[in-house]
Amino acid sequence: MKVNVTELIIRLILTAVGFGVVLFLPAGTLAWPAGWVYLVLLFGFTIGITVWLARFNPELLEERMSGIGKPGQKSWDKVFLALLLPVFFGWYVVMALDAVRFEWSRMPPWLQWIGAGVLLASFYIFYLTFRENTYLSPAVRIQTDRGQTVVSTGPYRHVRHPMYAGFILFTFGTALLLGSVYGLLGALVLNALIAWRAVREEQVLKSELAGYDEYMTRVKSRFVPYLL
Repeated sequence: MKVNVTELIIRLILTAVGFGVVLFLPAGTLAWPAGWVYLVLLFGFTIGITVWLARFNPELLEERMSGIGKPGQKSWDKVFLALLLPVFFGWYVVMALDAVRFEWSRMPPWLQWIGAGVLLASFYIFYLTFRENTYLSPAVRIQTDRGQTVVSTGPYRHVRHPMYAGFILFTFGTALLLGSVYGLLGALVLNALIAWRAVREEQVLKSELAGYDEYMTRVKSRFVPYLL
């Protein structure tokens, strides 16, 4: 499968600009070192994983770019994603208002450094998940068009939803690096929503994907081995 490089570059640029706007516009200034560090880390990883997928798994890259809205996506998931998007970007706005414009809360620099480390750890988990699961669609749908099967190797040996596990680290790492206590509270809200989606997604996989019910009996944890 050939990747549309022009479309890919445009998407990356627009996404980077969008994140920059939701961070720096409510902050009211470009003089926000943590904000710049965050964008560099986030889009360094985004560009890196995109190039990696384009080379080693272009079919997955195409699925990531176009999976939402494809036939087979559950209607409840379409509604969920439509509601999640404003909550997700609103979270960034609140963090910018908190950490920079109004300084509602303060966070020591050492915690921000820890946040950077947590963020990088989340990127590594994302990479491991992308490497292992060629069916990693952004939409809840059974990919009969791609011959989807159960993935039980790599991080899937330990948890059933390593991508969501990485997202948990991503949200807390983001809030810490950007220096927002209110962002940590928002991370709890986002993760509660993602946990709800994971449960609904498992119901779909169990009923429609051969072998997933047996996989659930072998791997007990959803997000954290032996804990959650």
